[in-house]
Amino acid sequence: MKIKLPASVKMVIESLQARGFEAYAVGGCVRDSILGRSPDDWDITTSATPYEVKKIFQKTVDTGLKHGTVTVLAGSHAHEVTTYRIDGEYEDSRHPKNVEFTRNLGDDLQRRDFTINAMAYNDLAGLVDLYGGMEDLQKKSIRCVGNPKERFGEDALRILRAVRFSAQLGFGIEEETLRAVQDLAPTLKQISAERIAVELTKLLVSDRPEAMRTVWATGITKVVLPEFDRLMETPQNNPHHCYNVGEHTLESLRFVGNDKVLRWTMLLHDMGKPACRTTDEDGVDHFKGHGRASVELAKEILKRLKFDNDTIRKVTVLIQWHDCRMNADAKSVRRIMSRVTPELFRLLMEVQYADAMAQSEYRRREKLERIEKVRKLSKKIVEQKQCLSLKDLKLTGKDVMELGAVPGPVIGQVLNAALYEVLEEPSRNEPEILKKFAKGYLERL
Repeated sequence: MKIKLPASVKMVIESLQARGFEAYAVGGCVRDSILGRSPDDWDITTSATPYEVKKIFQKTVDTGLKHGTVTVLAGSHAHEVTTYRIDGEYEDSRHPKNVEFTRNLGDDLQRRDFTINAMAYNDLAGLVDLYGGMEDLQKKSIRCVGNPKERFGEDALRILRAVRFSAQLGFGIEEETLRAVQDLAPTLKQISAERIAVELTKLLVSDRPEAMRTVWATGITKVVLPEFDRLMETPQNNPHHCYNVGEHTLESLRFVGNDKVLRWTMLLHDMGKPACRTTDEDGVDHFKGHGRASVELAKEILKRLKFDNDTIRKVTVLIQWHDCRMNADAKSVRRIMSRVTPELFRLLMEVQYADAMAQSEYRRREKLERIEKVRKLSKKIVEQKQCLSLKDLKLTGKDVMELGAVPGPVIGQVLNAALYEVLEEPSRNEPEILKKFAKGYLERL
């Protein structure tokens, strides 16, 4: 097995070897290289202690000396170099109480999570695979190194990582490992919200976001996203639907791109449905008000998972408008683009398309035709640079004051009224036309 190492990685490894130490590329970069994928990062493991590493390289950063990690700056690249180590007892399902440095590569590989992540490589020794990682790659199987309950007991986040790797790679989860995932899923409550959010996002933006079904089936959502369990229990006896709310959600994830905002929007877009469900005398389910309820729940969930404010804003705006059946005419489209912003309106079209594709075939063609007409209209509006906000309005607050308005709320009223006029008819966005409009508006106050 020959892996082409980047020049900077090769330089770090050979520099350590020249001083009498062992050094290997290790973990995900080895796995991805074998699979023909492009590694995001190249991590290096070595028999040298952190202080020995620091003596060899001129530019280093003390990333985590206590746990054996030094970041080596090699040209424009930065690589984490970690000393072979044996982890002590884990007391919080996340951190070892202590670590012991070792000169034995096998000891270091033994502490890693999955066999496919426990392989090492350098040009001298070739591939070092002590735990069957290559065989599991060939079998497309996620399997823990050693006893899965011990590995998950060391760091409970590995439970969610097993499903995430399964989604990213399209692999199955080995039987004993899967049983341990199900048995130990409750221990995820000890993991921070930030770490949970990172793993869920990586799963969602993978090519198989529907793997959220496995997250639910193994009991993980019961701990990290209990609201999703309610979706899987909520039927939709309605001509527009052929799945329950949870299955509809999973199906919708498949029809948007690998984008964090879009995938989280689809995961959360119907969160309010269980609480809003009513059934009429004909046995048909209705979900009046579910959009607003979904916005509130999505906001609560995203804040709980410590997402940034920008992501929360974008996701909740898209959820708020996801069920808006706007008319396919320029005036209606401009009004909503003005409220949503052109950037989010483009994403909204993807959301509405995914939502329709995850419903029954009842009136689907009609829905898709409307969405496509609206999308084309919005594209034309952007291309023609039609005014959609106050910053594009050819009337300013200064103009309004020159017409006699006293500084205060009235200026905003006039500008917003003028914007409404322009949204109705874009050709009115001319200084003289708008000044005349503003003058008449002020006279009517």
